[in-house]
Amino acid sequence: MNNRKEIIIGFIVGIIANTFGTLIYILLFSDLGIIETFNAAIEQGHIGSLLALGAILNLVAFFGFLRIKRDQRAKGVMLATLVTALVILLYKVMA
Repeated sequence: MNNRKEIIIGFIVGIIANTFGTLIYILLFSDLGIIETFNAAIEQGHIGSLLALGAILNLVAFFGFLRIKRDQRAKGVMLATLVTALVILLYKVMA
């Protein structure tokens, strides 16, 4: 049961890192606000790219957990990254 808890914690950290990574990218590189950038990305079909760039922050979480010997949490971050990749793939296929 403890392993499952650690994986869930890692998954949540991965989702939060992806969200913060996306927001940081928008704040640093977009002249528009957050909502306007999301709307423009959806209209132009770039929402997948925006999410993928946000997932770069997952690397920090993943290697950070590996460095402090929290392998199960690193697995959770990897799972969150894979879920993000599947969402991007589904978005690209459906659009």
